[in-house]
Amino acid sequence: MKRLMFLILLVMVAWAGSAQAETLKLLTWKGYAPQKVVDAFEKETGINVEVTYSNNEEMIAKLRATRGAGFDLAQPSQDRISSVQAKYKIYQPFDYSKIDSGLFIPSMLAAVKKNTLVKGSSYAVPFCWGTSGLVVNSSKAPEAASFKSLIDPKYKGRISYRLKRPTLIAMGFALGYNPFELYSRPEAYKSMLDNIAETLIKAKPLVKNYWANGDSLLESMRSGEVYVAMAWDNGGWKLHADNSDIDFKAPVEGALGWIDTFAIPAKAKNVSAAYKWVNFMMRPENAGYFTSQEKCATASIGAIKYTDKKVAANFSRSFPQSVIDQINWYPPVPSKIESMEGKVLDKIKAAD
Repeated sequence: MKRLMFLILLVMVAWAGSAQAETLKLLTWKGYAPQKVVDAFEKETGINVEVTYSNNEEMIAKLRATRGAGFDLAQPSQDRISSVQAKYKIYQPFDYSKIDSGLFIPSMLAAVKKNTLVKGSSYAVPFCWGTSGLVVNSSKAPEAASFKSLIDPKYKGRISYRLKRPTLIAMGFALGYNPFELYSRPEAYKSMLDNIAETLIKAKPLVKNYWANGDSLLESMRSGEVYVAMAWDNGGWKLHADNSDIDFKAPVEGALGWIDTFAIPAKAKNVSAAYKWVNFMMRPENAGYFTSQEKCATASIGAIKYTDKKVAANFSRSFPQSVIDQINWYPPVPSKIESMEGKVLDKIKAAD
């Protein structure tokens, strides 16, 4: 009898230890797992959350190196999944029966399913979205309303943007192309890129700086060094809070929209915890808290009710329905296209 009781005690201790040891390993962007939400999740589920901060390139590199092991949940951008999955198989098909689909904006859920489709299976659900467009000091550049403002001589020495692929895409739209429609036509895409390169090289004397750090851009606009910039919406809103003359403005060509997702790595060990985190994070009160903290909208229905009033006002001001309808959402990017863009960016950087 004593031996039986001892064995039962050992089993109970082992079970308790395993329960305490349950962990969710999350590979995500900085700010995407607010500590307050992590604490609430851990309290409700008993699952510990280990957060590793990353970005698209690093996520792909980490998961390629391990063939999809080491993490239970990742948050890549939706346009960086299908081509990577087709080539490296670093994710597993998403089991949509394990999420509460009623928490998601239907159109965004459908869009991500479509854009992450590989051989009959989809690989992600949407988490948050945002755009890049113009950040303008309207007291200095009241007429700046197009991506063409980034190459307008009237703003010479007061222009800033990053030398990254979004700028190439933006300039493509400004020059009358639809870059996304040319993804399937590499020769036509290269012709567009050649035109963009020539345009941006010619316009180099107009540029105050090519920003690489968001904080440095904000400071350039606060100080009045820069009047017109290409940047993210929440950067413009941060500036607007201090100076009402500066704000994010969706260009007439349409802002460029991105969606960051939840995707499960191929060799995730705690898949159950991953789905629990997705459902927990998409609850309106948790998604609304995230939006209040990061000034970034989510795909959660009703989250705006739980969002700070000033933050909600930013969305109302910058994104009336007519502007949302014009957003150019990034589709999956073919690897050939990305390689072309890299060469063009190098050419622009090297030009005198």
